[in-house]
Amino acid sequence: MKYDSNCKDCDRLNSFLIQVKNKNPDYFCKPVPPVGEDKTPFLIIGLAPGLHGANRTGRPFTGDYAGILLFKTLYKFGFSNSKKSESLSDNLILNNCRITNAVKCLPPDNKPNTMEIKNCNKFLKSEIIELDKGSILLVLGLIAHNAVLTALNLTKKEYKFSHGSKHKLPNNLIMFDSYHCSRYNTQTKRLTEKMFHEVFLSIKTEMEN
Repeated sequence: MKYDSNCKDCDRLNSFLIQVKNKNPDYFCKPVPPVGEDKTPFLIIGLAPGLHGANRTGRPFTGDYAGILLFKTLYKFGFSNSKKSESLSDNLILNNCRITNAVKCLPPDNKPNTMEIKNCNKFLKSEIIELDKGSILLVLGLIAHNAVLTALNLTKKEYKFSHGSKHKLPNNLIMFDSYHCSRYNTQTKRLTEKMFHEVFLSIKTEMEN
């Protein structure tokens, strides 16, 4: 199923968005659409919109800490025309790249529950199905990793998450794992800039082969 800006399948998320909108009338507070080209060889999949990031701006990883390392890295490797993504009016252009989330709506405490992840999987599935053979997926974190497996009806046992791992999926798709570029992960050094760049270098090498 294609992205639906009016989706209200998850009662808890819908109620939370209403609460946030009442407190912040200028916030986007809707399911956040993917950003980037429809037909792309490279799809990046995050977890869910952040309260003051994508939920505020309406663009994945835009306006909060999680996007800082991501967009700096995209720029370094030629996937973006800018090191920053701050708002929908900043003229950002992604090159051969698309960014989405496993869950399109803001969850309380950045923690979607199992049913919410399942409900939203149909949207991720449609995005993956549109990819050409040989396309590359970068999943940021375990939830995004598992969401891709669910979308493709694959078992978690055969494709275990591990930072830097490369998985060959059906339809010649290739999935790379990375820790999420969240404030917590980067500040605790669970994910360093060097580690993130190494994953992107592997992706760039794969794309050029």
